[in-house]
Amino acid sequence: QSVIAFGCLMSDMWLGEFDCVSPEVFHSALEKRYPAFRKKTQQDAQEFLICVLNELHEALKVRAQLFERRCVTNAKASRGSVSETSIITQLFEGQLSYEITCLECKTTTERPERFTVLSLPVPSKRACSLEDCLKCFFQQDTLTWNNQIHCSWCGTKQDAVVKGTITKAPQIIVFHLKRFEWRDKHKGKLSTTIRYPLSNLDLSPYAALPFCRDAEYSLCAVVNHSGFLDDGHYTALCEHSVTKNWYSFDDEQVTEIPNSSVQTDTAYLLFY
Repeated sequence: QSVIAFGCLMSDMWLGEFDCVSPEVFHSALEKRYPAFRKKTQQDAQEFLICVLNELHEALKVRAQLFERRCVTNAKASRGSVSETSIITQLFEGQLSYEITCLECKTTTERPERFTVLSLPVPSKRACSLEDCLKCFFQQDTLTWNNQIHCSWCGTKQDAVVKGTITKAPQIIVFHLKRFEWRDKHKGKLSTTIRYPLSNLDLSPYAALPFCRDAEYSLCAVVNHSGFLDDGHYTALCEHSVTKNWYSFDDEQVTEIPNSSVQTDTAYLLFY
């Protein structure tokens, strides 16, 4: 139901028959599957995005399997190739590889990890750049005390260093700026100004060599969060994929904006 509602929502948006389109039907269908996202409650846009992507992936993946079973005689091979694939994974799924080195025996192991959203730490309280956030995320980290790894070579828990790289860059990469943090047992919000480029975002410094070639991205959408943890408001800025003009979406108000207004102090999700 939620996937059909999403398809109808997309059709209504692109047909252009209305000044604004409400996602109420889609939201109602989705909240039946995810009661946490019921109306009139404060929710996290990043968590909502992941649920939407998962829901679309699961539904479209099943349809792909049914189609492939009709077209491919080797059903076993079909299931193996399609079970983890959908239009969502093709567009949004990337892969990280974490290189973990034991500081005792120097043995290095690699751990792959798929992602659809990268949650980036905010390294400054006042101002920083997206580049600063990326450097902080991908910097080498030391695992000690409760974070020690079990080294298969040493046979015991050992201190280690870990460093991540992008081994598969997705077509669309989503950055979640971690503005909410724990302070003295209470969760607060960072109002840090984060500068981010509209074009030519280069991810090659964080990618494995074979994947550096197509690692430049352009911004296509921003989700903003104004207010506080329990009392906030979401708006979005989106680039029209054909005209390349930018628009602001604030509930039923949709207005064209200049490129200079795309940089905001309340950015929470960045889509490249």
